[in-house]
Amino acid sequence: MNTPLKGAAIIGQSGGPSAVINASAYGVIKTALENENITKVYGANHGIKGVLNDRLLIMDEEDPKELERLLYTPSSALGSCRYKIADPDVDDTDYKRILEIFKKYDVRYFFYNGGNDSMDTCAKVSRYMAKVGYDCMVMGVPKTIDNDLFGTDHCPGFSSAAKYIATSIMEVCRDAQVYDTGMITVIECMGRHAGWLTAAAQLANAMGEGPDFIYLPEVDFDMDKFVAEVSQRYKENGNCIVAVSEGIHYADGSFVSEAKTAATDGFGHAQLGGLAAMLANVMKEKTGAKVRGIELSLLQRCAAHCASGNDIQESFMSGKVAVESAVSGITGKMVGFECEREGGYVCKPKLFDLDEVANFEKKFPREWINKEGNGVLQPFVDYALPLIQGETPMVKENGLPRFCKLKKVFAE
Repeated sequence: MNTPLKGAAIIGQSGGPSAVINASAYGVIKTALENENITKVYGANHGIKGVLNDRLLIMDEEDPKELERLLYTPSSALGSCRYKIADPDVDDTDYKRILEIFKKYDVRYFFYNGGNDSMDTCAKVSRYMAKVGYDCMVMGVPKTIDNDLFGTDHCPGFSSAAKYIATSIMEVCRDAQVYDTGMITVIECMGRHAGWLTAAAQLANAMGEGPDFIYLPEVDFDMDKFVAEVSQRYKENGNCIVAVSEGIHYADGSFVSEAKTAATDGFGHAQLGGLAAMLANVMKEKTGAKVRGIELSLLQRCAAHCASGNDIQESFMSGKVAVESAVSGITGKMVGFECEREGGYVCKPKLFDLDEVANFEKKFPREWINKEGNGVLQPFVDYALPLIQGETPMVKENGLPRFCKLKKVFAE
């Protein structure tokens, strides 16, 4: 495209939030507001549902200094959703409505900030707009603490969550070993099918204060083996600390967590939880030891006070590059990263086709797991340590974080 499109832009957020998803949104918003080809910047209230329901926030009305606080504000400031739109060849109702809204506000740029399912939504919208001949640049801005998006070296949000997990486990290790009586501690981390987050426990080991065992969903779980390993370590040391992924499963694919229910999220994924308590009960029954089950839960993805400085900068960069690419005429892409670690860490943006990214989960490499299937090896530490570097310059008032407070003026 020789001449950039002129029109409005929409930025939406979808799926589970993170400590830095708003840094990505700010990258989009700030860059779009400063671009002469973008006439208006809207925020979709609760993702694609905000578009469908004509609930658009006018970002031009926000105080620039307040918007800057998005860099250090957790969760999804625009509001998120878990809504799976149908294949347009099966049901194009949602797409007709999206097109109607785009035309109403003269939207020529659409940015969607999320994970695997969000990239699927982005890809479908991009294809539909091309099919009906409506000129609109569609770009995916990645976000997932699960770190399982295809192609990119890592995902915005993962680094901060990994830093929180490693830090928390180091602190728990200190606490769990303070008494002269022993204890078994089971720490549950997020990760339904990919073990990247739980693997972050190995970063604590790299500092000399981590768990004895780490169990990831990439290796089939054996309860008898687990009980034997933990019991033996407890017998030897008087203490044992274990990190487990919420998504560990038996050889038949069934989740170990007894808390699995018929409930699913908006994308049809099983909602898990309660694994730490369940395994703690098993170990208490088998050993008679004092046992604690700790579920880090939402704390992993909203701990902005422990965010990685690199993660904040890279998340902003992903949003900024998305806008710059779209204005240059690029569409149907996701902004990812390619990184160099030899001779110093360098992270650069790289564009990936949305169709290749959508609905593809990048698993934790089996070769980074020990042969016993209960630990993580050095290559992961080499991969992850550069990602968690740098601190957040979060502003505090009265000793507490001062997060972004949007006016939330809706378009009419």
